[in-house]
Amino acid sequence: MSPQLVPKRFTGPVVPDTSVWPNADWWRGFENAELTALIDQAQAGNRDLAIAAARVMQAEAQSTIQRSQLFPQIDAQGDHLNGGCSGQSCQRFGRNKAFGLTFNASYELDFWGLARNNLRAANEQLKSARFAQQSAALTVTANVANQYLNVLAIRRRISNANDNIAAINSILQVIQVKVKAGASSRLDLARQQAQVEAVQAQLPALETAEKQALFTLAVLLGRPPEGFDVKAADIDAIVAPQVGPGLPSELLLRRPDIAQAEADLASAHANLDAARAAFLPQISLTGSGGFVSTAVGTLLQGSTFGYSFGANLLQTIFDGGRLAGQKDLAEALQKEFIANYQSAALNAYADVESALIQVANSGRAQEHLKGEIEAAREAFEISQLQYRQGAADLLAVLQAQQTLFSAQDQLAQITLANRQASIHLYEALGGGWQEPAEDRTQVAQE
Repeated sequence: MSPQLVPKRFTGPVVPDTSVWPNADWWRGFENAELTALIDQAQAGNRDLAIAAARVMQAEAQSTIQRSQLFPQIDAQGDHLNGGCSGQSCQRFGRNKAFGLTFNASYELDFWGLARNNLRAANEQLKSARFAQQSAALTVTANVANQYLNVLAIRRRISNANDNIAAINSILQVIQVKVKAGASSRLDLARQQAQVEAVQAQLPALETAEKQALFTLAVLLGRPPEGFDVKAADIDAIVAPQVGPGLPSELLLRRPDIAQAEADLASAHANLDAARAAFLPQISLTGSGGFVSTAVGTLLQGSTFGYSFGANLLQTIFDGGRLAGQKDLAEALQKEFIANYQSAALNAYADVESALIQVANSGRAQEHLKGEIEAAREAFEISQLQYRQGAADLLAVLQAQQTLFSAQDQLAQITLANRQASIHLYEALGGGWQEPAEDRTQVAQE
């Protein structure tokens, strides 16, 4: 990675005296047993993780195939020849039988590193597949946590709406009494009834959103959505632990998606080296030996043994530009993966900065909304009392009630945003993952 593309430090707001870098089991810091159990289920049953695991197996098989090119190829062949005849030709020639057993061996000398480079490319692709699997696991874990919190936030909003409906109905009863007594007009009654209908109209959409979030969560766990549910309903009870970033240069070793881009680049380097080696002569050694006999009982006797060996030199003279095109293709792919690696690193830095800002600003907004709710609740109570005493009109009550309900609904949403921002920060910092030292690759710099 070019030093010009690596910032010296992160500039986003960081809470003082917080732990640096997440733990590998960061979700346990939320201290919610249900969330932990859901993440455990997702890690075992998520279909995207099963796909990623299958791709690792494919990469392992491809590595094995390429490794085989470094070893001699040996095969055996058995023959049985039975010559027939008819009539007088049998008296003259008789019947001919022959048995044969032949072993053939070939070995291509890897003078220029063609096979070794192909194997190196395959091994880097295997590392890339493993890193992709680990990146998928981090994404699935974060998605499970996000959807779980989404369910709880929607349930809080539904609860707020029901509380608001109950408060409106309480005032509605007072208005009905006043209307019957002639102390208030039907206009006040119509206004309050309209308020009830407006809040009730929001419930179906919230209930639909809750079910959709539950369905999404079930699929993340690798199970059908029918009958799936979670028990918790209070998002305020889940508090995300604080975490801070270390040096930006360390982030390159803590995000599996960056390690995957690095492995892809290393594989491209190896493919380019292999393409260059393909221009050079290929030398192979061959040998064969075997036994031939007219009787099976004497087939393996030394007198029936024969052998041959030799060497081949293959040099392409004219191929219509095939090898040159393959080399140009490998060079172009190398440039693509260099840019891809740099892009992955830059996006990772931006991801961390964005998460830091989201955590700080959503926390500030959360505190302001709590203050607004406290003041709005007091204003609502005073307006109700004044309305019952005839010292205020209904519009003041409706306005205070709408302010309180709107602030409560916003608080549920901003609390969700704050918790999800913390999850985003954990994910942006790599979720506690670290690239093993033996997997690190020195990549080319531009």
